[in-house]
Amino acid sequence: MKKIQIISLFPEMLTGVLNSSMMWKAQQERAVEFKIIQLRDFGLGPRKQVDDTPYGGGDGMLLKAEPLFAAIEQAKAYDSTAKVVLMTPRGRRWLQATAKQWADAENGYIFVCGRYEGYDERIVTLVDEQVSVGDYVLTGGELPAMTIIDSIVRLLPGVLGGEMSAEIESFADGETLEFPQYTRPEEFRGLKVPEVLLSGNHAAIAKWRQDNSHKAD
Repeated sequence: MKKIQIISLFPEMLTGVLNSSMMWKAQQERAVEFKIIQLRDFGLGPRKQVDDTPYGGGDGMLLKAEPLFAAIEQAKAYDSTAKVVLMTPRGRRWLQATAKQWADAENGYIFVCGRYEGYDERIVTLVDEQVSVGDYVLTGGELPAMTIIDSIVRLLPGVLGGEMSAEIESFADGETLEFPQYTRPEEFRGLKVPEVLLSGNHAAIAKWRQDNSHKAD
C-alpha cells in the first residue's frame, strides 16, 4: 500500500479531493493510505505560531523552521522510507512520466505545502524532491500537491480498472495527446460519430486513432 502524507495549514482543502472519485476508490482498494498532518499542531507558544517576518526585511511572512522540522520528523517516524516532497515554483517540472515512476516506486511520500511568502530555507535539508506544476505562483502548496497526488494514485494497480486505461492516455508516451473519443448516440444535433468507428474494422479504427493522436506542443 502506498503511504502518502500531506503537511498543511489547511487540511480542509484536501479532504474533499482525497475522499472523492478515484482517490476514494484507491483507499477502498487499499492501494493507498492518506494521512493529513496539521502544521499548526507543531506551532510555537500559546498561539501556536508557525510564521514570522523574514530576516533582511521584505513583505509577508515565512513559515518557521521549527514547526516544519517537527511535522516532517513526525511523518518520517510513521514512514521512515518516505520521500519528502516540497511544492515550490523552483522545483523540477512535473510530468506524466514522473507520475508513473513515483507510482511504481515502493516508497511513500510526504508532501510539504508552503504558505504565505514561503518558508525558512533550512527545511530544504530535510527535502528529497522539489517539484513544480508550472511557471506560475499559487497561494499555497495544497492545489499542486493534490494535482500530483491524483496523477500518482490513479496509476496504482487496480485503481483505474481497465488494464489499458493508463497506457492510451495523453502523455503516456511522454509527448502524444490521446485521440478523440465518442459514445452514443451516433448523431447529436447534426454532429455525427466518424464512420470508421462504427465499422467494426479494428485495423482501420487503430489507424484512425493513430492518425488522430497529436503531438503535444
